[in-house]
Amino acid sequence: MQGPSPQKSIIQARLPFVAVFLVLMAAYLVINLANFQFFPRSVRQELEKIGSSVTNTTLRVPAERGLIFDRDGEPLAFNIVQYRLGVSPALVANDEALMKDLAAILDINEFDLFRKISSENVWEFIAGPISAEQGQAIAALDEISLGLEEIPKRFYPQGTLAAHVIGIVLDEGLVGSLGVEGAYNDTLSGRVLDLSISNVPFYLPEDRPSEQRGKDIVLTLDRDVQFWVESELRAAVEEFKAYRGTVIVMDPRDGDVLALANYPTMDPNRFLEIEDPSLLENPAVQDAYEPGSIMQVLTVASALETGTISPYWTYNDTGQLEVGGQKIYNRHFQAHGTADAATVLIRSLNAGAATIGLEMGTAQFYSMMRAFGFGQPTGVGLFAEVPGELKIPGDTNWSESYLGHNSFGQDLQVTSMQLITAFSALANDGIMRQPRIVRQVIGEAGVEEARPTTVRRVVSAETAAIVRDMMIRVVREGASGGFIRGYTIAGKPGTAWISTAVGQEYGEHSSIVTFVGAVPAYNPQAVILVKLDRPNEYYGYAVTPQVFKRIADRLVILLEIPDDDVRNRLEAAKTDISTDGR
Repeated sequence: MQGPSPQKSIIQARLPFVAVFLVLMAAYLVINLANFQFFPRSVRQELEKIGSSVTNTTLRVPAERGLIFDRDGEPLAFNIVQYRLGVSPALVANDEALMKDLAAILDINEFDLFRKISSENVWEFIAGPISAEQGQAIAALDEISLGLEEIPKRFYPQGTLAAHVIGIVLDEGLVGSLGVEGAYNDTLSGRVLDLSISNVPFYLPEDRPSEQRGKDIVLTLDRDVQFWVESELRAAVEEFKAYRGTVIVMDPRDGDVLALANYPTMDPNRFLEIEDPSLLENPAVQDAYEPGSIMQVLTVASALETGTISPYWTYNDTGQLEVGGQKIYNRHFQAHGTADAATVLIRSLNAGAATIGLEMGTAQFYSMMRAFGFGQPTGVGLFAEVPGELKIPGDTNWSESYLGHNSFGQDLQVTSMQLITAFSALANDGIMRQPRIVRQVIGEAGVEEARPTTVRRVVSAETAAIVRDMMIRVVREGASGGFIRGYTIAGKPGTAWISTAVGQEYGEHSSIVTFVGAVPAYNPQAVILVKLDRPNEYYGYAVTPQVFKRIADRLVILLEIPDDDVRNRLEAAKTDISTDGR
């Protein structure tokens, strides 16, 4: 019998190895199937990653920014919607028809549209930003291949009104800048969501978490007062050919800023078109300047408070005074002989203010200036507020002459907001209130009230009353342009020459002029600051009191401030009621 052939012998010899290999391969497959079945996490993640790269995209859903209102609920800033448009070419049923529909809505070249619609890409960007009306027309096409992505845009319905108070929003990052938009950006901006969404078809989630929305803000501004102030400021800048101007109206009783205007101003809806970068700054809190002789009021108040002088104090005015090797002169180099503190304010005597500063001494003078808030931000709640500059003994470049010059408002830097806050303390019986621009913050949790805050008592009520009486005489005897029929006004004009690298400028368009007045003088309900840079009249008393008057004439009506006769009758009635009830 013949044995097996050599080939069969080889096959039979290898069969066990083949069988073992097959068994091992089967075992490997079984183990992997079991791993997929019972331990699918890593495999599933990998498959989802691959699938998502083809069918999904990550969409950043911007938060809905909170709104801004004036104190009466009038909208000052809200949101409008624009869109970005994209297409999934694979889902387009009729390229030509879709091309024509979109070209008619968007006014885009048909060739460019067709190229994108017929692309082999998963997703193609078509246009953006497009208006809400265009977006609605596209949505009405009911085309599943198209996707509309919201682009939030900030809109300011009042245009230029209160532009520097409200601020702007940089649309690309939805980041607030300038004014309240910048200072309260975190409060207004809400929370951005990153969502993974399907490209087939592209969609935008309709329901958003309520916590994603930013909080609304109610300002202390009164829109009607703001409008009137801006109108009069513009007229004043143009009439006196000034470089620019600022007006602030504050309620001294609670620190509320009722109006804040700068001119020239800007339109926050068109801020990208602004060529002058200085228009994107708020001079009321970002421009520090030498205030000049208006500071004499605070020097006198400080000296009265520290007991350095009394209301009956006098000195011999020779028209000049040397301090630290530098001579200080009165206006027109005039000497006034025996003069008291009230005369220093009425005649705006620089030598008199410097004399009072010297009698007070550096320690008391600079302590009082710090108490009035100079050299530090007010914390009013506006973007990029600067602290100004108040050098004190021991600081670099401070000299003895600074005490004399600071006494009448030179060689120091203040902001308009600091100045009106200091004068409001005098109007409020010596108590300084924290100035504020935000009245309420409204969110999901309810309304957060910004309650009036006392910073400190700067001077006693007695000192404040004495200084207000002096300021009443200033208006009657030295700045009659600020007189308002039926109302007693306490005020003070001021003039500061403009410092340069080589000294000071003199002559037309070389000064900064200011007026601060309280309406009415007794129980003031509003303090108004008027500031003009480089007017065609050098001295403040010739310019700013009459601008103050124009504003205050209307303000007493808008704020329903009773005149002296009505106020006196009300006071008398209160006295009678108190007497009868005794």
